[in-house]
Amino acid sequence: MGHTHAKVLSSLPGVNLHALIAKDEDAGRRLSQEWAIPHQTDDYAACLASGDIDAVIIASPSGMHVEQGMMAAEAGLPCLIEIPASLDLAGTQQLCEAQSRNGSVMMVAHSRRFSPAHQWLKQRLQAGEFHLYHLVAQTYFLRRTNLNMFGQPRSWADNLLWHHACHSVDLFAWLLGSDEFDVWAQQGPPHPEMGIPMDMTIGMRERSTGQLLSLALSFNNKGPFGGFYRYIGEEETYHAFRDELSDSEHQNIPLKGSAFTLQDQEFFDAIRQGRRPESDIHSVLTTMQLLSRLEKQLNAPR
Repeated sequence: MGHTHAKVLSSLPGVNLHALIAKDEDAGRRLSQEWAIPHQTDDYAACLASGDIDAVIIASPSGMHVEQGMMAAEAGLPCLIEIPASLDLAGTQQLCEAQSRNGSVMMVAHSRRFSPAHQWLKQRLQAGEFHLYHLVAQTYFLRRTNLNMFGQPRSWADNLLWHHACHSVDLFAWLLGSDEFDVWAQQGPPHPEMGIPMDMTIGMRERSTGQLLSLALSFNNKGPFGGFYRYIGEEETYHAFRDELSDSEHQNIPLKGSAFTLQDQEFFDAIRQGRRPESDIHSVLTTMQLLSRLEKQLNAPR
């Protein structure tokens, strides 16, 4: 995701890429050269203390997000943390407390909230023009070896629940503006080398309306990868994939913008305007509480 953010930030007016912190010097050099980033280091603390930067994008391995987010907050620097904010509820609560203490912008990259497709549907839900019965979501990858999205080896294992399910659980809660859900989950056996489950199903039900989310996730799927969403409602059935949206006749609905650009622009707009951004750290706490409940179910003795 560092590549994605570098590409987006290079296109935003009034934003200058100043420094790249990278553990892998060679990979960092390639990225710095590609996007003309003038400074590169492996010392995150020194970069925060340099006085030369105004904001931080954290796109490191998931297990480092809390520590690095706390360091940015303690330095008084706004930060955009890649999803997930943490791999447990306690870490997210720590980040919320840190943001409350210093007041700097702290945002999490819940990019589904910024997809023009999902924003279009939320607007119609709020206007009463579309009544949702069932959101059916599928998150698919083929990831039987520990490789990143570019097919390169990496030193940490991904997480179906706290990373990939986080996108869709958050999307459903955000769409409905609710924190009252019944949740349930099941998972397949762990991978013999990576130690993570490769398949998972999750269900959610909004308690007052009965609206449903059915989410299937797999690291074993051959085919297009990413998140596929079917919105089944009273008036229509819509299909959303990334920033694209179509109806039941597979007719495209014209939309403008892209999730990653709108997301990163929101981060800088919030800094300039002195306000909390969409997907502020406090706004994702409901999602992390739901994931914590799901994790307890998955880990309960059978």
